[in-house]
Amino acid sequence: MQSFIHPDMRDVTLDAVLYALADPARRAIVRALAADRACEGKGLSCNAAAPPDLPKATMSQHYAKLRAAGVVRATRKGVSVIHTLRCDEINAKFPGLLPAILEAVEV
Repeated sequence: MQSFIHPDMRDVTLDAVLYALADPARRAIVRALAADRACEGKGLSCNAAAPPDLPKATMSQHYAKLRAAGVVRATRKGVSVIHTLRCDEINAKFPGLLPAILEAVEV
């Protein structure tokens, strides 16, 4: 089984994070992860965090973009993939960015 590739935070750019969070479906995924305390090491499966009407193939692409941008970390747990936010790492590199974006688009 193939493991997931996660970028080192030194390689994560602001442009990549902003691009990943520019899509409403990806923001919904990140918002669901944030609401479920995924910043505290807990996480959600792909289906649990994604909007309910999102096709599986599209869902995979969204998670791949979030991983590539350094926003989420994916781990295998049995047959499930559990996603967590990289909150502390993102906040260390871009202080306040993630909460600011998520709060701004909720209005």
